[in-house]
Amino acid sequence: MKPIQMVDLKSQYEKIKDSVNAGIQEVIDTTTFIKGGKVNEFQHQLEKYLNVKHVIPVANGTDALQIALMALGLKPGDEVITPTFTFIATAEVVALLGLTPVVVDVDFDTFNISIESLKKAITPRTKAIVPVHLFGQNADMEEILKIAKDHNLDVIEDACQSIGSEYTFSDGRKVQSGCMAEIGCTSFFPSKNLGCFGDGGAIFTNNDELAAKIRAVANHGMVVRYYHDFVGVNSRLDSMQAAVLEVKLQYLDEYIAARQHAAAYYDAKFNGNDKLIIPARNTASTHVFHQYTLKLVDVDRAALQKHLSDKGIPAMVYYPVCLHMQKAYQDPRYKEGDFPVAEQLSACVLSLPMHTELDDEQLEYITAAVLKFVNK
Repeated sequence: MKPIQMVDLKSQYEKIKDSVNAGIQEVIDTTTFIKGGKVNEFQHQLEKYLNVKHVIPVANGTDALQIALMALGLKPGDEVITPTFTFIATAEVVALLGLTPVVVDVDFDTFNISIESLKKAITPRTKAIVPVHLFGQNADMEEILKIAKDHNLDVIEDACQSIGSEYTFSDGRKVQSGCMAEIGCTSFFPSKNLGCFGDGGAIFTNNDELAAKIRAVANHGMVVRYYHDFVGVNSRLDSMQAAVLEVKLQYLDEYIAARQHAAAYYDAKFNGNDKLIIPARNTASTHVFHQYTLKLVDVDRAALQKHLSDKGIPAMVYYPVCLHMQKAYQDPRYKEGDFPVAEQLSACVLSLPMHTELDDEQLEYITAAVLKFVNK
């Protein structure tokens, strides 16, 4: 049996090595290292895949979120709502811009933003909502967009873990993750479902005017060369990363299917065990399983993690500390106990290996090791 990894990028690379190497070599041969060439090709292919008018490639997912907020023209003190159970980047960019992060609880079943908690958090100072499509499936976007419309709020989708997931609205419309709100953001970090060989990210929008401003903000606030209309940043996807992504995009549906197969295998082994709660599915959304995250019931998580590690099985905790409990974001408005669902999740979740190269032998070994511990 091959060694088990949380993400097996080397095995994935071996299968597409010739195409990836040829793409990188083309960049070197043309010396088009920044913009143009492969970046434009990948951008257009991703626009087609997502059925979105504009993809603006940037340097990473965190930049994507920050640039999106900058393009909306929010002012210091404006409140931006985001879930407390997520990676730090969503609150980080809000704070960096002098905006006020407002965190809310999440849904126990799906890990995504709680609609009731969201409704209660809206004030006259609220200007935007940043729902996070955590672990690979979409939040309840139909309800979120309705709330945003009722309160005249902007919505920025954090689709950094959910590219390729599809959401079905009640009228039958099917829309790709990150393309439902006015702006969506994603990351191409190597471990993502569509990942490059370094850092990368992108912003999505169907709004022509907003797309033009986003491009300008990402390019030093420049519309005409050396004329700067906005305060901007320098954030761009380089051509070598675009060459890798151009190849991988061709396999994204295949990669998603492989992750879904692994998730189904885990489900079949764990479902019905009273010590393990398998990931719930939002019926309106497909799940692309950036992570396969269990909820443990009366199980010593640290001991289980050590047990798995001793058997050569990595397992990770995403996320052990909620945003409102992070030292950098301590706020007198919040205290321990304010967001009970998120705090419960942070204490009981455990993510198992999840990637495109898992085979049934590895999956059997992983599931047997988990069950041996929880059933003892």
